[in-house]
Amino acid sequence: MTTSDAPPRDPWDLPDVSGLVVGVLGGTGDQGRGLAYRLARAGQQVILGSRAAGRAEEAAAALGHGVRGLDNAACARASDVVIVAVPWEGHAATLRELREDLDGKLVVDCVNPLGFDRKGAHPLVPEEGSAAEQAAALLPGSRVTAAFHHLSAVLLQDPAVEKIDTDVMVLGERRADCEIVQALAGRVPGMRGVYAGRLRNAHQVEALVANLISVNRRYKAHAGIRLTDL
Repeated sequence: MTTSDAPPRDPWDLPDVSGLVVGVLGGTGDQGRGLAYRLARAGQQVILGSRAAGRAEEAAAALGHGVRGLDNAACARASDVVIVAVPWEGHAATLRELREDLDGKLVVDCVNPLGFDRKGAHPLVPEEGSAAEQAAALLPGSRVTAAFHHLSAVLLQDPAVEKIDTDVMVLGERRADCEIVQALAGRVPGMRGVYAGRLRNAHQVEALVANLISVNRRYKAHAGIRLTDL
């Protein structure tokens, strides 16, 4: 059988990622702490990163589930996969500072460039096109993907919530890297990772968070995203 005759691969056949160490930069913020908690609760090895190791250690101890805390550089070096969950305002500076520490790593950018005014939240457009594309430009030695944008930090951190019923749109240049991130998302009960294209399409995924903020404010909810017919 030739390659062209081979049956198409099942897109839901994802790799085993249970042995990977996941670092979360910005792990002392709400979104980073929530992601760390959910992944650790699902059995993943997780390291929280912060500018100050003491803050990371304190936050990690509060989360339990074996989460460790280190300064950002040590977190990046000790992890196989690194989730970037820092505030947009510090995104570029943080990645420039950690460029060497993130070399060769699979980086997952979940930062949403947003502005806020009297009309509410609105998306910002970075010079590179999106936060994920900015990360790719600043980290040429890393494998950059984009994911985990549409998750409620409130639900992620609430121990009474057993399942996070949402889809995670994953974007990247290498399908194998995206599949790793999809599999990580799938470790969390109720969550599903879905391949959503290349990084050039990341802006609209990041920008959609502004709409979700409006939805959640209007309906006093913690809405996420579900993709139909999958």
